[in-house]
Amino acid sequence: MTKAPDFAALKKDFPILHTERNGRPLVFLDSAASSQRPTQVLDAMDWMYNHAYANVHRGVYGLAEAATNAYESARLKVARFIGSPDSSEVIFTKNATEALNLVARSWGGANLGDGDAIVLTTMEHHANIVPWQMMAAERGFEIRWIPLGENGQLDLTDLDVLLDGAKMLSVTSMSNVLGTITPLDRLISAAHAAGAKVCIDACQSVPHMRTRVDEMGADFVAFSGHKMLGPTGIGVLWGRHELLEEMPPFLGGGGMISNVTTEGFMPDAVPSKFEAGTPPIVEAVGLGAAIDYLEAIGMDHIRQHEIELTSYALRTLSERLGQAITIHGLSEPAQRGGVMSITLDGVHAHDVSQVLDGYAVAVRPGHHCAKPLMRELGVNATARASFYLYNDTSDVDVLADALIEAHRFFAT
Repeated sequence: MTKAPDFAALKKDFPILHTERNGRPLVFLDSAASSQRPTQVLDAMDWMYNHAYANVHRGVYGLAEAATNAYESARLKVARFIGSPDSSEVIFTKNATEALNLVARSWGGANLGDGDAIVLTTMEHHANIVPWQMMAAERGFEIRWIPLGENGQLDLTDLDVLLDGAKMLSVTSMSNVLGTITPLDRLISAAHAAGAKVCIDACQSVPHMRTRVDEMGADFVAFSGHKMLGPTGIGVLWGRHELLEEMPPFLGGGGMISNVTTEGFMPDAVPSKFEAGTPPIVEAVGLGAAIDYLEAIGMDHIRQHEIELTSYALRTLSERLGQAITIHGLSEPAQRGGVMSITLDGVHAHDVSQVLDGYAVAVRPGHHCAKPLMRELGVNATARASFYLYNDTSDVDVLADALIEAHRFFAT
């Protein structure tokens, strides 16, 4: 393992973290929604627009070939980063939501019908619920649910029963509300033993810990660029090549065909089959630069930093706010990501966020696109603070100060 970096010094790479709000330095604690970007990513995208931009896969002039090479180089970086043995298994999408819709619509449309069943968990983001519900309404298959157990962990007591006869298990690798790290080894093994395919929503884990699809054993993995220091407008679907080859196209148009006649069309090979139209060219380059940045730090170092920061935050907030605060989820930092959904006694989550904004602390209030989970927790909303590699203990201290002020203002 490489030497751990000085994480506090990394803030210099993020211009927005040197700005102020309300006369105070910005404390950005909303990376679970979307991360900030270092200058290395911004510069790579700016260079691409200024020196190497053209449409890809079509032109034979030098600039177009350079753009195509840059775009495909980004695909190779993604494949390497997640341990894919074949870069053609990497599909670029608009975001992770589109990637999950692609699986539900294409694989689900070809394989699911009346009498079939899939398994989800009540911990899922809406992006891993609604596409399946839409398909179930069309095709008539059953959706079964793994419930939430104690301390924010899944209750796997009836896992084998739920998987019996199911064709798909689609599950998050890390909860965007609780930070719970899902026991993927057990889930994937059980699903495959039952004859089901497995789709992983890895949006919250890929940016924060080592990911190896060649070791994971899943059939599909989806994640987004904007949560891992990259730009918006680009996501990734990784899928096993044999499954992608069997699936019908998701979108139709230019770029995804090998031939079109008045009688019909012939789709192109993977990955082009699933990348209709002009792709997110510069965004792919930005994602590649983000991967370069993350790899230079080391994902194991990032994970260790976040465990230590989460431990400090759990201890500090509990000691300073006592019974006034509830931090939902596990108390063991090594079993969770750097995501903390907070309920402050007597204070609505939106009021908490508004007071924190006065301290230039950015957190996310609401249901976090996880309403079934909110119902299981018995709350309408939480204030969510989420950490990343550019946060440190001083950010936690400011958060604690602001939460104390919010509680004092509204609860007295």
